[in-house]
Amino acid sequence: MVIHHGATFDSHFPVTGEVVGTYPIFGADDVQVAVASARVVSPAWQKLGFNGRKRVLLAWSNLIINRVDEVTELISRETGKPVSDAKLEASLAVTHLGWAARNAGEIMRTSHRSPGLVMANMSATVERSPLGVIGVIGPWNYPIFTPMGSIAYSLAAGNTVVFKPSEFTPGVGMWLAQTFSEVAPFEHIFTCITGLGETGKALCESGVDKLAFTGSTKTAKIVAATCATTMTPVVLECGGKDPVIVAADADIKRAVDATIWSAMSNAGQTCIGAERVYVHESVADQFISGMVEAARNIHPGAPGVGNYGPATMPRQLDIIESHIKDAIARGGTPVFGGADSVKKPYVEPVILVDVPEDSTAVREETFGPTIVINRVSSMDEAIQLSNASRYGLGASIWSKRQGKRIASQLKCGMVAINSVISFAAIASVPFGGVKDSGYGRIHGPEGILEFTYPRTVVRARFQIPIAFTSFKRTEGNDKLIIFLTKWLKGRLG
Repeated sequence: MVIHHGATFDSHFPVTGEVVGTYPIFGADDVQVAVASARVVSPAWQKLGFNGRKRVLLAWSNLIINRVDEVTELISRETGKPVSDAKLEASLAVTHLGWAARNAGEIMRTSHRSPGLVMANMSATVERSPLGVIGVIGPWNYPIFTPMGSIAYSLAAGNTVVFKPSEFTPGVGMWLAQTFSEVAPFEHIFTCITGLGETGKALCESGVDKLAFTGSTKTAKIVAATCATTMTPVVLECGGKDPVIVAADADIKRAVDATIWSAMSNAGQTCIGAERVYVHESVADQFISGMVEAARNIHPGAPGVGNYGPATMPRQLDIIESHIKDAIARGGTPVFGGADSVKKPYVEPVILVDVPEDSTAVREETFGPTIVINRVSSMDEAIQLSNASRYGLGASIWSKRQGKRIASQLKCGMVAINSVISFAAIASVPFGGVKDSGYGRIHGPEGILEFTYPRTVVRARFQIPIAFTSFKRTEGNDKLIIFLTKWLKGRLG
């Protein structure tokens, strides 16, 4: 465990502002100690092998699920979300942890490649090796599920991890590190460092072998620029403005039920949550009336009272309110709620229709329990408008017959057909976006490989009489190479 002495900060219950816990602010020197300690034990963690690491990670998985009430109460206190939502989040985190532990060995096994005709005497293989020490900077909206997508996959691949949780949810990060230490074979495999923005900056500058960041696009650009000074590669999982496309042949009842949940659950603080809907004009009125009716039964409140909680980050309230006002000022119509729905620390459900595409409510991530619904005359128009965003994280499509065709034309990292955010729950598929939603992937085989590097090994199985890689190469050798190149039309490899 890293010893820290110095300044502290508090985490708060967003509903009342009550202090939940007090945590140390790790300075640059503290961060360097944490990273150096992780680097020292990295070879030993790798030496355990896939089976040894699997045993440790599955033991951690069992410990988390057996103490799920403990961590979900903490999540609820630090974020303000219902305990039920926190339990779903923790369950998904455990699922990903188990999948990574069980599958890393198969995914990283050495692969054999064809050496080609001319190099037939060679054995060509590609090995996968862990990078070393991975830095992870996590978000506050899903403080156990989201960072686990980097932590679990990094650890399973053989890396050690230094984790900086959000300053809004430091207790969850510390709890994860503490529970891991109870099953770890030795110290410093997984370390949590708490603090504010400067602590995250120090982690970016610490010389970790890769850094995984989840947060806003604005902050991600700062993280990427900071990491670039030390040539530290990054995985960036940023914001989204995820569209929902509702076709004329959609099951409207199911589409409404899923979309209202996607937009409003967790107080709309979900990067892959629904923010804008493009619904075919022939079913638009039916869809909109269904959404309004569903919204009447949804209310914010404290855990145990509301369907969702407060804005975890207080300054987000101003952004939400400004987006609502801008949409209305530009000609959008509020059919449920409005600017006065922002009642600190809560935001009541807001549904806006016919909002101009140049409104901030359509262009920028709102991150609140609001939804924009716009009519379209065709699915081609819906696709075009969906792709017009600078974001490209996820999308949802509702259609009985056109789902695959529409999905193949969307410029985003993930698509759910006749469901919402289902791709986040499936451990075997990659998670991540394109454009301003970031780059790199967590989850699935891609999430394992993201925290490794390939090593090519070519071995001569036997020697051939013609020396191509030698100063003794003759004119006859050159003629043979050219002849073979022409004969095989360049297919020498």
